[in-house]
Amino acid sequence: MAILGRNLSDQFPSVSIGWGLRTAACFALAAALCPPAWAQDGNGQEGAEQKESAPEQSPPTDNTAARPIISDEDFEKAIPPLEGNLESIEEWEAEQERLEQEAVRRSGAMTVRVQGADERDEAARAASLPMLDDMGEPIPLDASLDQPLTPLSEFDLEPVDAKALGEDTDLDRQLRYDWRIDGLDGLQGTVSESDVRSRFRGISALDDGDGSSATGTQLSSRLTADRQLLADILSAAGHFDAEVDPAIELPAPGQEGRANAILTVRPGPQYAFGTIAFDAPPVVPENLISRNFPLKPGDPILAEDVLAAEAAIAVRLPRNGYPFAEVGQRDILLDEETRTGDYTLPITPGPRSRFGDVIPQGDPVFDPEHIYVLARFRKGDLYDAAKLDDLRDALVATGLFSVVAVEPTKTGRDAGDDTEFADLVVRQSRGPQRSISLSGGYSTGQGLRAEGSWTHRNLFPPEGALILSGVAGTQEQGLGATFRRSNAGRRDRTVELALSALHSNYDAYNAYTGRLAGRISYDSTPIWQKKLTYSYGFELLASSEKSYVFARQARERQTYYIAALPGQVGFDTTNDLLDPVRGFRVNLKLSPEYSGGGQNLIYGRGMVEGSAYRSFGSFVLAGRVRVGSIIGAEREELAPSRRYYAGGGGSVRGFGYQELGPKDPDNNPVGGRSLVEGAVEARYRFGDYGVVAFVDAGQVYESSMPGFNDIRFGAGIGGRFYTNFGPVRLDVATPLARKPGESRVAVYVSIGQAF
Repeated sequence: MAILGRNLSDQFPSVSIGWGLRTAACFALAAALCPPAWAQDGNGQEGAEQKESAPEQSPPTDNTAARPIISDEDFEKAIPPLEGNLESIEEWEAEQERLEQEAVRRSGAMTVRVQGADERDEAARAASLPMLDDMGEPIPLDASLDQPLTPLSEFDLEPVDAKALGEDTDLDRQLRYDWRIDGLDGLQGTVSESDVRSRFRGISALDDGDGSSATGTQLSSRLTADRQLLADILSAAGHFDAEVDPAIELPAPGQEGRANAILTVRPGPQYAFGTIAFDAPPVVPENLISRNFPLKPGDPILAEDVLAAEAAIAVRLPRNGYPFAEVGQRDILLDEETRTGDYTLPITPGPRSRFGDVIPQGDPVFDPEHIYVLARFRKGDLYDAAKLDDLRDALVATGLFSVVAVEPTKTGRDAGDDTEFADLVVRQSRGPQRSISLSGGYSTGQGLRAEGSWTHRNLFPPEGALILSGVAGTQEQGLGATFRRSNAGRRDRTVELALSALHSNYDAYNAYTGRLAGRISYDSTPIWQKKLTYSYGFELLASSEKSYVFARQARERQTYYIAALPGQVGFDTTNDLLDPVRGFRVNLKLSPEYSGGGQNLIYGRGMVEGSAYRSFGSFVLAGRVRVGSIIGAEREELAPSRRYYAGGGGSVRGFGYQELGPKDPDNNPVGGRSLVEGAVEARYRFGDYGVVAFVDAGQVYESSMPGFNDIRFGAGIGGRFYTNFGPVRLDVATPLARKPGESRVAVYVSIGQAF
């Protein structure tokens, strides 16, 4: 926080260059043509000396009196040319203000003015006086203004005492050095010595040099830079009167040793706020500015606090109906006697505004109607910058833009209640509409599996996507097509229609399935994670499935026709969709179903699942529970693909896919009508990597209610590689109390945590 403007007149030596040249030329020309009053005697005649030398002149005639003394053309020719790119006073002042604000921004400093009480009173009196008194006589100027300026030779322009280097010192001599700061123990205020030292070390040239070899010139340069740095740090802490004296102690000529670079500090007192005022017109509510400015009279003047308080004003005004608010350059007038600073902040709030029309520009992807579907506000609502930022993020999240920007613009249209409309200019640049995605994985029981899709995200505007997908694996193959409309009629609502054909070849069953499904959902995504989610829809399936039939002691193929109305609701307080470290999730699924094809059954499938996460620094403890049940039908009446199974990477690790539960005579799983699962994980992350230890448990039962007996356990360890889209996991597990036919080790590779 540099102290700028202690003597503001020093900043304006060149303001009058252009004006002065023009004025001098005019004065010179006028003097040559019209002798001034001081060159005439008391009767208005020229002096005696001039009378003797001047020829006798005739009185002017009427014609000569009517002619100008000099023509405009001759006047312009007589003015000397002005060289260089001269600018107006206003342009110069604007440029100086810009440069000053840029310097302040870079250094985190504040501009303050220092003035004693007497000077301040005198300035106030002078500002209140007119240029002429009541009699029309000019007011005499202060005699001190005629005093000469202090010679430059009396200023301390050499930051490092040249004598400290010694007259015979070779400035190119290589030196190793130590450095220290003396005098910081004299700090009095809210900023500690350790805080100042910590900030100094962060950007110190001396510390950055690490005491390595340097010439005397280099060491002097570093000390000079750090002298100013330390003064700025102290000023930022409110010690505006701080003095920093540099010195260098060199080893004696011809002797080995290290030089000492020393900064001696006299910090002086810490200044506090005197009065705090805002130069602003009335706003609504009337305390909007003051209540959002946390600093009070008597608080120390700290640069960080001041900048944060001003930033709060700049944020809160646009959030409360003032989109065009501008915070000006602060003025802090320091009183050296009371050690206080009177703070004034100019604020131009602009018109209080409400959301107006949407005006698309560029290469529009969405029309104004659909943009308002994405917005969490309606036309006529009081302007809120946070809601505008949310709209901008929602537009970006669609993935349909290469560039998109949303900005308010003044309209002057009355919106009632002393407000006006602010239209929203939405600049759009269309991005790639098509994408291809690929993913793959491996797990024991499921084998290798690869999935791919091609998507046109806006084939049916607005946001109507066509998705063609396929899966190829050792035990599953299929094709599918999906139509999906995002933000359908309202923000975050998705309407989806899917058609697919799938072949599944597992130990439990072999099925060829055709599926037509529709769904309306309010889902979470990695960008928009929501606390409450839901979905509802329908499914129509035709499936030919081969499985073991106990009544006939053989594997047979049967055809099933199924109609279902699945729905689910979820509540999520976790901090991340793919890698949560705190919070919990609860999800409930219900699906009433009808099964035809030789039997007419109506039954219901239900499942509830919950998980919780707790962070302990780099450690995360995570747990999961899942319970499911099918009521209204016997197991043999259910299509094998609609039964419950357990085992695998997303279920109970250590076992193969669908491996747990009742078995047929060939030791193949046959599924059940209920299941229970649980898991506990201890996760430790270091950088982009992590390790996990886990224990999973679960079982499937033939009955419609889980028995919670014969629970099987699996345990293992895993590795994680964290990317910007989620962790890649590799888990290795083994079943505890392994039974014949069960694998000793199971391996799982996928994206995202297990739960």
